Formats: sequence, C-alpha cells, structure tokens
Amino acid sequence: MTDEASAAIVAPARGVSKSASLTSVAFSPAYRNYALGLLMMAYTANYVDRQILSILLQPIKMELGLSDTQLGFLSGITFALFYATLGIPIAVWADRGNRRNIIALALTIFSGMTVVCGSVTSFAQLALARIGVGVGEAGSSPPAHSMISDMFPPEKRASAMGVYSLGINIGILIGFLVGGWVSQWYGWRAAFYVVGVPGLIIALLVRFTLKEPVRGHADGLTLQGEGAAPRIAEVFRLLWSQRSFRHIAFGSALAAMGGYAGVTWLPAFLSRSFAMTPGEIGTALALIIGISGGAGTYFTGHFADRLAKRDIRWNVWVVAIVVGICFPFSIALYLSAGKVAALTIFVIPAFGGAAYIAPSLAMTQALVTVRMRAAASAVLFLVLNLIGMGLGPQLAGLLSDLYHPTYGQESLRYALLTISVVWVWAAVHYLLAARTLKDDIERARLHGLG
Repeated sequence: MTDEASAAIVAPARGVSKSASLTSVAFSPAYRNYALGLLMMAYTANYVDRQILSILLQPIKMELGLSDTQLGFLSGITFALFYATLGIPIAVWADRGNRRNIIALALTIFSGMTVVCGSVTSFAQLALARIGVGVGEAGSSPPAHSMISDMFPPEKRASAMGVYSLGINIGILIGFLVGGWVSQWYGWRAAFYVVGVPGLIIALLVRFTLKEPVRGHADGLTLQGEGAAPRIAEVFRLLWSQRSFRHIAFGSALAAMGGYAGVTWLPAFLSRSFAMTPGEIGTALALIIGISGGAGTYFTGHFADRLAKRDIRWNVWVVAIVVGICFPFSIALYLSAGKVAALTIFVIPAFGGAAYIAPSLAMTQALVTVRMRAAASAVLFLVLNLIGMGLGPQLAGLLSDLYHPTYGQESLRYALLTISVVWVWAAVHYLLAARTLKDDIERARLHGLG
C-alpha cells in the first residue's frame, strides 16, 4: 500500500483525535479473533436462512403450484426490497447506537421468521414470511462491518472482511446440505424449522459475550461525542461523488446478479436437466460452494491485502480478474451435457461467486469517515442487493417462463446462460474503479478534516 493511501485510510475524521496506538488496546488478539468468528457465525445463520429457499424451490413449486416467475419473486425482489432498503435506517441507528444489540435483535427476528416459513400454506403467506426474514437480516451486516473495522487495522481489514464473508459460503453449504437431505427425508417444511433455531442461540451469544468496540480505535482514532453521526444524505453525497465507489457498487451488483441467479436456480436446473435428487444436489453444491467458494472468498481478501501494500488499486484489480474468469466457465456450466461435467466446471464460478465482497467492503470503508462506516456498507448493500439479489433470481425466473414455449424443460438452462454475461460487465466496472480510487480515498480524508 502506498504511503498516501495508508495515510488516507487512517486519517482523522471530524470529532476524532489521534490516539497513541493503531490497534485497540481494549481487545486482545484472541478476543478479536473470537469476536470475528462469532460475527462470522451470525453471518452464516443469515445466509442459511436466506438461501435455504433455493434448495426447496422445486418441492415448493410442486406442492403450492407456483410458476418460475413467482419463485423468482420469492427468492429475489420479495426479500431484497426490504433487506436492502431497511438496511439504510438500521445502519444510521448502528452508527449512533449499540451495534452488538442491533445484531442480536436482527438474528432473533430473521431466525424466528425462517421457522414461520415452514408453516405457510400459500404463496402470499410465504411471501410475507420471506419479507420478515429480509427485515431481520437488514440489521445484521452493516453493524458487523462497522464493528470489524473498529477492531482490525486497515492493513488487516480486507482479510478480516474475507473471514467474515466466509459466512456466505458456510451458510450456503449448511443450507444446501441440511436443506437437501431434510427435505428429501422429512419434507421442505421441516427444513425451515431445522435451520431457523440455531440463529436464536447465536443471538444470545452475540448479546452476552461480545463487547461494543470504541469507534475508530483500530485506525488510531478516539471519537468524541459518541452519539453524533453524519446524516444519511451526507453519506450518500460523499459516496456518490466518488467515481470509484459508483463503479465498485455497480460492479458488485452485477457480480451479485450472476451469483444470486446461479446459487438460487442451480438446484432447480440440476433437478430438471439431470434428474438429480434433492439430497444429491444438496451434497454436491454444499461441498463445491463451501470449499471452493470459501477459498475464493477468503483468498481474494487475503491477496488483496497483500498486493495492496504495493498499490491499493489491487483491491479492485484482483476482483476484476476473478469475476472476469467466471464468465467462460459459467457459459460452459450451462451448456454442459451431463451432471458430472456441470458440477466439475461449477468449481470455478463457485470460487468467484462471493470473492468480490471482502475487497469491495474494505474499499467502501476506506472511502468514508469513521462515523459513516455502517451507513456506507448499507449504501453499498442497497445497490448490490436491489440489483443483484432482487433482479438476479427474478430475471432468471422470468426468462425461464419466457423461454419455456421454445425450450420446454431446458428453459431454465438458457435463462441462466443469458444472465452469465453480467460477469464481464462487472469486471469492466472494477477496472474503471481503479482509475480514481487513490484520489477518492484522499477526498474522503479531506472530508473528515473539513
């Protein structure tokens, strides 16, 4: 990382003073690792509850008589609209209040609503229950991103975000593995019950074993006036004035569109095109996404941190390389003639499926002042989730129904093939973000001094 970039990240913001050390004296390395691990477990529960629906789409479709468009609505817009928009006011609350308590409350809500999903009898009831899951999960990630940034110094932050983001892959692993076999043995309703309860236990651990970190301390800062925080309009203005953030936001949104469309509909694709059972699908996807996807999520953040010591722009260059590689392998995946070939090829897109998240979060945190961190993550997630999570699964469902008269049972294959083009588009945005990243970090530093 260049001296200018390092200075920009750790520079004081308004209402802060320089402290004697760049790392928190309040927390030992062992505690920080415990806190990061517990927050990662919370994120795992988040993703288990979020993604459990994808492995259950086919049996739900059969029992409730739903179309692919309706299924896309349930797994996309229904969830994403509330998850993304409510993330903004909750993040503002997190920048002013106790982040630990907010995370514990969020866990309780989304885990409880996941259990409710197992009792529904209609499309409308399931849609309302999924809205409840989205409302709860909206309060989980932005406060966690802010806490991690206050516990880990800038040079370790992308790696820490990478560890936290492993919750995505572990959550999908658990969701597919447990959901696949439980639904095959006991029905899809039992799967919702089984995965919802652990989140309630994690909520208790978060509430009673985590400590609220001092804001800015890992940056060598001590905030004055704990209750003060910038208005959300100020956070929007600062972020949106920076070209690098706009490209990071849209790049991550497009990568998320490809990732969410794939991870949501791949079980149904494997079932329809290759007649695989839920247990087979759950086991295969759990291992691939859990191992290959987890490696991609962690190592992308790790290498971004290492390479950024020489040039901070490697945070976005690494992502551009990874998501660019996903494109040809995604094409090959959806043109595969057999399940073995499809699952083998999927190892590469699985590696890059969530690899963009850790560097994108780390740079978003660097592009704002200390008091804006939770809100900044929420702004990033607003764009990422409305486009990626909201439109990805929905567009796949719409295209599948549109292609059905022509391709019949294989319509989903060609819908997912069409959406694969977003990987190239995402890579272009990350390359463009590198052009102004250094200047924009300096602008954030000056904003903090203003």
